Amino acid sequence: MVVQVANVRNSRGRVYVALCPKDKFLADTCPYEASAPARPGVTTVVIEHVPAGEWGAQAFHDENGNHEIDRGFLGIPKEGVGFSRDARIVLGPPKWRDAVFTHGAERQGIGFKLRYFTGPGSPEAWAEEHPAK
Repeated sequence: MVVQVANVRNSRGRVYVALCPKDKFLADTCPYEASAPARPGVTTVVIEHVPAGEWGAQAFHDENGNHEIDRGFLGIPKEGVGFSRDARIVLGPPKWRDAVFTHGAERQGIGFKLRYFTGPGSPEAWAEEHPAK
């Protein structure tokens, strides 16, 4: 499976993607994981030998190389995170039903974007760059 992760804000670190069945969605470990060096804009991550079925993808931009999502106040991610089908993150992680997709027997590709809640690419940074008139 080829996963195109968009909105990567810089080339620091790696972009990690995990494919999870329903019972592992949002867990720390999923049966199919891979990473690629971060590239500003779109980073492509290839995950091999994914069987057909229903999956949810979760990704994060590990900018500092510690292999985990750094969190700040109230557990808000400091690094970019994203989910298949661009499942929304509203007052907490998305629901399975919003992220689930069906993977067939053939090689397939999906794409979604990262969201940053702090620093460049965050809602606060956007508001500073685009003040209300």
